Amino acid sequence: MATYLILQKLFRTGIVSEPAPQADPALRTREQELHEEILGVFGQAVAIRHVDAGSCNGCELEIHALNGPHYNIDGMGVKFAASPRHVDVLLVTGPVSRNMEVALKRAYDATPEPKWVVAMGECACTGGIFGESYATCGKISNVIPVDVEVPGCPPTPVALLQGILAAVSSKKA
Repeated sequence: MATYLILQKLFRTGIVSEPAPQADPALRTREQELHEEILGVFGQAVAIRHVDAGSCNGCELEIHALNGPHYNIDGMGVKFAASPRHVDVLLVTGPVSRNMEVALKRAYDATPEPKWVVAMGECACTGGIFGESYATCGKISNVIPVDVEVPGCPPTPVALLQGILAAVSSKKA
């Protein structure tokens, strides 16, 4: 009986909330422009293959943050793929360990043209604290050509996104 009285009151009262406000185009962020720029370059989404060449996983944590709902890179047309044969961008983290040198070259060779390589993090850009030694080849550009370097230890998700978009838009012209 109590449920009936509550439902009766709800139907009698009706909707008491305010109507939804009108959209304000001035509040729109750069996301829409970035998505349009990506579509202008590719006509579809940008596919990325992440290759961990020997990092400490600090950069990987930032990549996971970039994939989260806060940054919504899927909504901007940036997607991660499992195979280098289906991507546009190779995102490489860490110094290249000797054990990953051949695998990184194979991933680069398997990526179809046009392709971009983004070196993410201080280790990928300069070799970091590891440098070149018996265990590491050093920076990524010692093994494969690099288009964009995103420095930082680790770089922020925003810096990474800017680096990816810099790589993509540099080949547009």
